[in-house]
Amino acid sequence: MSEEIDFDEILGKYHSDPFEYVDIFAEHTGTVRFLVEVGNDVEAVSGEWKHIPGTALYEITRERNPKKNTATTNGVVSEVYSGLEGRFVEAGEKLLTIRHPLKKKEIIERILQEVLIIFPAPERAKYFFAPDVQSRIEKKGAREVSVKNGDEIIIMSLMKRDTPVYYSGDPGVIHSVYFQPGVSVDQGAPLLGVCPADKLPLIKKIITRVKADWDKSS
Repeated sequence: MSEEIDFDEILGKYHSDPFEYVDIFAEHTGTVRFLVEVGNDVEAVSGEWKHIPGTALYEITRERNPKKNTATTNGVVSEVYSGLEGRFVEAGEKLLTIRHPLKKKEIIERILQEVLIIFPAPERAKYFFAPDVQSRIEKKGAREVSVKNGDEIIIMSLMKRDTPVYYSGDPGVIHSVYFQPGVSVDQGAPLLGVCPADKLPLIKKIITRVKADWDKSS
């Protein structure tokens, strides 16, 4: 992305529709029963130890074994595919959509993802920082940790096997971390946002402008 960014256009888009639309899919095959309706408020998992489950969204029964699936994000149910009620669905079929209100921090991160080098998850798995990287983060903070092409930066935990994941891309510092250690990440979802040294001034400009504009209008 060039240094010239049309901030007014970008911010105007988020002011007019400051939401993320999160599609919810069937986790496995079975007969579905919806537990929410359009317009219902839903809450994500919460609590100090994430011990309070999110709002139950739907129940799916397979081999007489019903299982409730709960929300992982807060917001309002904006769409329910009610025609699927009581029907057998395949794994991965879209069931409903949640309209999640974006916070200022989330809007900043979405804009930054257009500027940062995004390092995606190679598989659906759980991820951890490599021990050396974790040690450097604990000592200096992520944004002081530099990475370069070929560095072992992350451990992928899949099927009880740990596999090193090597960074591929231009060198830079770890600006944004999008995963939580030990929490499953979908294939292709961002793990890290790396910022090349020459883009640091642009990053600061984006953050400053969004904060100032959002505070002024909110």
